[in-house]
Amino acid sequence: MTDAQQKAGFVAVIGAPNAGKSTLVNALVGQKVAIVSPKAQTTRARLMGIAIQGGAQVLLVDTPGIFAPRRRLDRAMVSAAWTGAEDADLILLVIDSSERVREEVLEGLDNRQHRLFLALNKIDLVKKPQLLALASDLTSRLNPDKVFMISASQGDGVPDLMRALAEAMPTGPWLYPEDEVSDATDRMIAAELTSEQIVNRLHQELPYATAIETETWEDRPDGSTAIRQQILVERDSQKAIVIGKGGRRLKEIGAAAREEIAQHLGRPVHLFLHVKVNPRWDEDRAVYREIRLEWAD
Repeated sequence: MTDAQQKAGFVAVIGAPNAGKSTLVNALVGQKVAIVSPKAQTTRARLMGIAIQGGAQVLLVDTPGIFAPRRRLDRAMVSAAWTGAEDADLILLVIDSSERVREEVLEGLDNRQHRLFLALNKIDLVKKPQLLALASDLTSRLNPDKVFMISASQGDGVPDLMRALAEAMPTGPWLYPEDEVSDATDRMIAAELTSEQIVNRLHQELPYATAIETETWEDRPDGSTAIRQQILVERDSQKAIVIGKGGRRLKEIGAAAREEIAQHLGRPVHLFLHVKVNPRWDEDRAVYREIRLEWAD
């Protein structure tokens, strides 16, 4: 295939927390590149999934959820989402059709300069009259180029959306090798996979404020990788929740994360986790660099 036959472009996938953005990115790419959780606001950094459809390479930027920010980390996350939208060739707005639409998501699109595709997600949870009314309201407000009704978790409507995204990409050579599915480093993905296990296992007990820092990464001569990660929490009570009675909870998290990381890397992994209390970890610039967020004033 010549460069003249190729297309490549960036799609900013934006929406409120828990709209299903990460699930949709994974479905479009065809494999897991972003963590999925029932808990809101688990996607913090902009993480890119790379999908190929025919001669088009679609670079899907999975952004943090847009919500009303209260603290520095919140502001950094929302800023990352809107920056991703500004840098993209096309904006894909994902709306959870089973929930109330957040005004702060719509306000940021009123004066947009980009093409907009609207994806009404979770249609399997909504009755048709409610879905059609929502589509009509949002079309009137946003005037999107195209509207799609999908269920990212079930796959309904995803192929049609993928074809439309590919057709909308500008002509030009591919920006990444054909076999790459994400721009995230192994180090970042390993931290995300550990975070996913914490969130999915503890989201009923543990508040939102946790982060993962990778302290060391050693590729050993025997072909295995040794990783030491630090789980940051704000209070001693949170540390006790993560560790669990007799350390059982931390061992379970570590075992599950190690299995996921080993599968991703394709080699044995030795994962060492410990928990550190830092009441102001969300004011630490090093943590922001680790999760690829800009420091927000």
